[in-house]
Amino acid sequence: MKHYLAAMYLRLSRDDNDAAAASSEGVSMPYGRKAETPSGDTSMPYGRKAESNSIGNQRELIRAFIHEQQDMELYDIYVDDGFSGSNFDRPEFKRMISDIEAGRANCVIVKDLSRFGRDYIESGRYIQKIFPKLGVRFIALTDRYDSAQADTSESGIILPVKNFINDSYCRDISTKVKSQFEVKRKNGECISPFAPYGYQKAENNKNYLVPDEYAADIVRKIYAWKIEGMAVSAIAEKLNALGILSPKEYKKSLGINYKGGFTSSKGSHWSNSTVKRILTNEIYLGHMVQGKSEKINYKLKKSIEKPREEWIKVENTHEAVISEEQFRIVRNLLKTDARVSPVTGENSLFTGILFCGDCGEQMIRRVNRYKDTRRVYYICSTKNRREGCSRHSIQEERLKEIAAEMIRRYAESFLEEKKVFEKARELEADFESIVRYDSEIERLRAEQDKYTSLCFGLHEDLRQGVITKEEFERLEGEFKRKAAAFEEAQKKQESMIKKLFKNGVMSAARLKTMQDCAKIQEIDRYTLCSMVKAIRIYEDKRLEIEFYYRNQFRVIREANKQDKNKERSA
Repeated sequence: MKHYLAAMYLRLSRDDNDAAAASSEGVSMPYGRKAETPSGDTSMPYGRKAESNSIGNQRELIRAFIHEQQDMELYDIYVDDGFSGSNFDRPEFKRMISDIEAGRANCVIVKDLSRFGRDYIESGRYIQKIFPKLGVRFIALTDRYDSAQADTSESGIILPVKNFINDSYCRDISTKVKSQFEVKRKNGECISPFAPYGYQKAENNKNYLVPDEYAADIVRKIYAWKIEGMAVSAIAEKLNALGILSPKEYKKSLGINYKGGFTSSKGSHWSNSTVKRILTNEIYLGHMVQGKSEKINYKLKKSIEKPREEWIKVENTHEAVISEEQFRIVRNLLKTDARVSPVTGENSLFTGILFCGDCGEQMIRRVNRYKDTRRVYYICSTKNRREGCSRHSIQEERLKEIAAEMIRRYAESFLEEKKVFEKARELEADFESIVRYDSEIERLRAEQDKYTSLCFGLHEDLRQGVITKEEFERLEGEFKRKAAAFEEAQKKQESMIKKLFKNGVMSAARLKTMQDCAKIQEIDRYTLCSMVKAIRIYEDKRLEIEFYYRNQFRVIREANKQDKNKERSA
């Protein structure tokens, strides 16, 4: 009589109905702690009981069966509690196969075929090919399947059908779960198992975020340092030097069994990518942005990134940690990341804002010292590298004076035009008339019409043989894309004008910034970044400043001109 060394395999998915039940054999674990299975595995999901009830039931059923067999003894127990059956990438299953290949076990016993796996192709491959080749007996108790006694019909027909049904069940569960998640995303509920750094899950609602004051304060510091002119790398270095725990380590310090997808080979320190993710995440504005990736299918763990237009964004779902003003400033500064001067260790006032008007490169700060004098000026970085262009030199003090004067004038003009516009809006200003005569919308509409006309002209060119069919298809697609882009730009312009009428020209915080700028005598970094998007220096000594809100300023100025013209004609 052949003697069998049995491998008892137990599995339960997170999605199964009885997964939340406490085990009659297990003990509840504190939140965030791991529970050890009989096989020594500690990969239990956080917040679950020591062992689910179904695992205990499976064990007792199989143990009783083995006890009744005279030719069988238990070799080991393999438990994958909290792992999907849609694939075989499970730690305990892999350990079992390793023991079988080493000759330590020659029989596998499961409660039913679905506990073994729900992928009917892989399940069939193991049961009908791999196990017979290795001389392994396979038993599924409640399905009454035993490979040592099964006839051709059971192995060739019944078994594949049952495996196919189990696979269909897994696919159905996956579809339902995805549908539920989609609804929650569109409702602005946080479906991530972990709150992003700076937030925590509300005690009475795990789908709602509330600020974690300690971490939220670190986030505010990161934004403030960036606005001061620090590079992303310099911010990461400073956080590590101060001994501030990285997001992953901070979660672990709270007892949360967190395993992020951005683990660095150098350890869990602050990295450039971690800082940049915080500086670009709209979650800190109080907006929930989810659905950035999706799994290829229910059988694979691998996910693919989705295009930005397919992300699900719901605004004002929770308390903001930073202001829209700060986020906008940082987003612009990230386009030209700053660096600390290796000589002085200081951040330049104009870092990330000052550019050469001719080559487009950033201007760099230079300090000349002669005896007791110190002269600070900016030159083109292309010229500094001896790669062409010219110096475009300008003294720092002179640049400060010009910038302060132009910001003051711009703020005064903006506030004056705003006052007139708000008064006219309250009385009789017409949104439709402003949209009709807005110069930017008129320009965009003309561009759209141009490419639409070009599309029509292509048909005649194709008919006369001027262009080939391939050229026609390529050019038509390009012209249609450009026409659509200008149409979308018109809609955005109209939306901006509508907001001017509905919500006023600007928020109270931005209005306060503008009022402060109208009184400034000396420029500072925050004021400069709040008002100025870019400063360009040209070789002919011409200086150009690109301000924020200039589109709004143009709209309200044009609207005010229309009102004045109406008054004159009346």
